[in-house]
Amino acid sequence: MRLTKHHGLGNDFLVLLDLDGIHPVSPERAVALCERRIGLGADGLLRVTAGRGEAQVTMQLLNADGSVAEMSGNGIRALAQAVFQAGLAEPPVLRVATDAGLRTVTVIARLGPAQHRMRVDMGQAKVVGPEPEWVEGDVLRATRVDVGNPHVVVQWGGPSLPQRDELVAIGGRIDAATPGGANVEILLPGEEPGDLAMVVYERGVGPTQACGTGACAAAAAGHDWELCGPTTTVHMPGGAVEVTLGDPVLLTGDVTSVAILDTPWP
Repeated sequence: MRLTKHHGLGNDFLVLLDLDGIHPVSPERAVALCERRIGLGADGLLRVTAGRGEAQVTMQLLNADGSVAEMSGNGIRALAQAVFQAGLAEPPVLRVATDAGLRTVTVIARLGPAQHRMRVDMGQAKVVGPEPEWVEGDVLRATRVDVGNPHVVVQWGGPSLPQRDELVAIGGRIDAATPGGANVEILLPGEEPGDLAMVVYERGVGPTQACGTGACAAAAAGHDWELCGPTTTVHMPGGAVEVTLGDPVLLTGDVTSVAILDTPWP
């Protein structure tokens, strides 16, 4: 079985092109493929099948733990890059059916042989309401945000963002206590006025280098809290994206092709 590997700011994905729909992926298989020591290694697996309705293709996303995710802002750029590289659609625009609804990906620039900048129509980012139960210690406030998948955004009061162990403790606790789970973003105002800095604990994965839907959620919460304007740059450990709030929210960031991989199946 041939897969391709891509990353958006260090948030990495395996992509399986299966337009004939003959290679379903079980949760157990996704876990084995995404395992970083004895598998191929990734934060998630994207299976691309035939489109439906206005969409040219359909995205199925399995997290590294085998659970299903509705949407990924970095993952959908990886999917689009794989589809374009395989010649299955003509750039610059790809319409993708996801469990969060129809999304449109547009190539903005070719940055190199294996790297592109893309803009994604992310749908709406809805600030659902405050989550005061998480306000303790260095947590100043928290709010729930819906970006087609669930997020809890936390404003951090410490001088710097929490390191991995503290992120796992906070994110894991919020994820486990939220019905259906939640992605957890911890943010601070960025170094430049109007920018945001963020770390993320992803549902079904744990800490990742970047999260596209999480950046959109952080921008929506940050704007609600008057920490940023309607357009902001969100800095994450893997790099930065630009988020423009509106209906739809627009997410702009890079995606890089890493490898073509052949693996026994099943």
